Amino acid sequence: MKQLKIRGNDNYGSGYFGARRDGGKRTHVGVDAITVAGEDFHSRVSGTVSFLGYPYADDLSYRYVQITDHNGWQWRYYYVDPKGCVELGLKIKVGDKIGVCQDLKPRYPNGMTQHVHFEIKVNKKHIDPTKYLNPI
Repeated sequence: MKQLKIRGNDNYGSGYFGARRDGGKRTHVGVDAITVAGEDFHSRVSGTVSFLGYPYADDLSYRYVQITDHNGWQWRYYYVDPKGCVELGLKIKVGDKIGVCQDLKPRYPNGMTQHVHFEIKVNKKHIDPTKYLNPI
């Protein structure tokens, strides 16, 4: 499985957990893992596909996959198109293909680094997913 690195600073800010957003009005609740549009994306956790969603109400071309692990943690991978790869209720193991990385240039044409946004929610609270980005 491909090792992932976190997006540093670009025209849209930083890809690290806790980075400031919207002039400091909010913080980044995940990490942005550098990817290539069109490449396969593989799960960093074993669990069950519990949700297939859309990150933007105004643009249904972008997708995300949520996998719930055995502890009830929700692992979300944004900008991953699950079409033809996974469906709700499917059991997933670490390393299984869960979709294809989507191209961010149409939505962010002014220099955002291509990435998958990765976040984990535990008891409805976001935790720093950095140490889970590349499983051993």
